[in-house]
Amino acid sequence: MAVQPLKYYQVGSYAAGNRLLGAQLGSVQSDPNRFNSITKGHRACQGCGEALAARYALDAAMRASANQLIVANATGCLEVFSTPYPESSWQMPWLHSLFANAPSVASGIAAALKVKGRSDVRVIGQGGDGATVDIGLACLSGMFERNDDVLFICYDNQAYMNTGVQRSGSTPPAARTMTTQAVGAAPGNQFGQGKDMARIAMAHGIPYVATATVAELRDIEAKVIYAMTLRGARYLHILATCPLGWSCASSQSIEVARLAKETGLFPVFEAEHGEVTGVSKIRAKRPVEDYLKAQGRYRHLFEPTRNDEVIARIQAIADRNIERLGLLDVSEPKR
Repeated sequence: MAVQPLKYYQVGSYAAGNRLLGAQLGSVQSDPNRFNSITKGHRACQGCGEALAARYALDAAMRASANQLIVANATGCLEVFSTPYPESSWQMPWLHSLFANAPSVASGIAAALKVKGRSDVRVIGQGGDGATVDIGLACLSGMFERNDDVLFICYDNQAYMNTGVQRSGSTPPAARTMTTQAVGAAPGNQFGQGKDMARIAMAHGIPYVATATVAELRDIEAKVIYAMTLRGARYLHILATCPLGWSCASSQSIEVARLAKETGLFPVFEAEHGEVTGVSKIRAKRPVEDYLKAQGRYRHLFEPTRNDEVIARIQAIADRNIERLGLLDVSEPKR
């Protein structure tokens, strides 16, 4: 993916106003002609990472496809809060599928467009981690195996949030959900369960796989735009903070997502045909404790007594991710 390096004029600041950029380098959201794919009227919670990610991802896809785009959306939070009958916040061709079959529906749309000779119209499938990692995994794997011309986006909030915060295959170890309560000798979700969906997608050898977080919205835009230049099956896995399910302040939604990356618990990278081609470096490594303490779903690790053994196991997961992908930016000065 081509990127344009930016020079920051404020020491210690990550901010870069549009005054520093030419119009051609501005974000999709800074464009007054952006499509507003998902617009006002939806019922997302305050601080919802999923709504934010969907807005940035689909507006970027609309720009990349010259507004020629069809979306198949699985059942889940994104579908429920954006389309309360008889209303809809979507301003584009948008289909609601079953919980399990959004990849198959998207594949069918792509096949029909191919028969009609409409190579100009592109297709996106999307859903949460429940629809992607669990219920729709077989359909998604089939889409990958056939190399169907679909970009599938998973908005990962790490549980079944819409139905009451139940554990999913993407719920992290030790996290409290309604079905992994903070009780017993091993409170929260068990270690060794769940699925690394990005690596599963890579194992299919598809043209493009990437991860992203809502803490870096320009990164989401850039990866979607690049993915839309490719043909075949593509997969984007976005960590989308859920203040309700994670028990964190809605005002801290972006900061918590940033901590997931900066600790190494959620590595951000790109891969093509099964091989990693680039990683987003950690600029200032943070201990996992900073991330865990920001969320009530991990409160049991710190009170009434601190569980150093579990915290150390989570830290080991982050350290392993950092080592495996070479995530530390050794060029950054120590702070």
